[in-house]
Amino acid sequence: MKTDSASEKRFCGKTAVVTGGGGVLCSVFCRALAENGCSVAVLDLKEESAKAVAQSINEAGGRAIGISANVLDKQSLAAACERVKTEFGGVDILVNGAGGNNPRATTDKEYLEASDFAPEHKARTFLDLSKEDIGFVFDLNCLGTVLPTQAFLPAMNGGGVIINITSMNAFRPLTKIPAYSAAKSAVSNLTMWLAVHLSKLGIRVNAIAPGFFVTAQNKNLLYNENGAPTERTEKILRGTPMRRFGEPEELVGTLLFLCDNTASGFVNGAVIPVDGGFSAYSGV
Repeated sequence: MKTDSASEKRFCGKTAVVTGGGGVLCSVFCRALAENGCSVAVLDLKEESAKAVAQSINEAGGRAIGISANVLDKQSLAAACERVKTEFGGVDILVNGAGGNNPRATTDKEYLEASDFAPEHKARTFLDLSKEDIGFVFDLNCLGTVLPTQAFLPAMNGGGVIINITSMNAFRPLTKIPAYSAAKSAVSNLTMWLAVHLSKLGIRVNAIAPGFFVTAQNKNLLYNENGAPTERTEKILRGTPMRRFGEPEELVGTLLFLCDNTASGFVNGAVIPVDGGFSAYSGV
């Protein structure tokens, strides 16, 4: 994507760290920040994904490095922070984009019925979700925001911006995904807590709550193998006034606004939906 010439270097000299940077949405964030002048550290659990995004930025004339990092491992994050400081100096922008759901923490049905208590029931219900699977999803999203923030805060000397990525689930829980809904709600609450806690350091903390975007993680929930939309997709689109999924590039304007101290210097502790009107629609 391209930005207009008047603003393309608005973050010249700044360094951004993006966790989950190899993913569909966060790779777009990485490229947008680079196009606007940031040196970008692309962090991802999959080293090849991180390096591929960094390479594409460098080939386009930007400056980026790809780093393998586990957002649930303090040592991994500490090593990543040292690498960023060595390559780029301090950190100005941290985007906590790593997260996601897991099919094992998802129910097959929207409602629990009396028949589901029978020993021979076949559907995965709320009662079948294990502590480990629920814990994994909660940790990935909530602790996966806490630990990178702890790791990179000392490198944000003199202020900075933290952007967390939450979800529509933080406003209203969606059916079938209780762990993900609870975890993203926690991320939104944590965003507000951090905004207060870090305010004396000159660090602003806000969050973006994307609506429905097609990613590698949710594609199988949204489309059948033959490419036809699932029943869930039809329900989502009925509940979205704009009647379509979002495009990853449509998150960039909000990201750049929140990162820009001139444009949003008094915005702190906000959770901004980018959802085609989903959160505003009552269904009536």
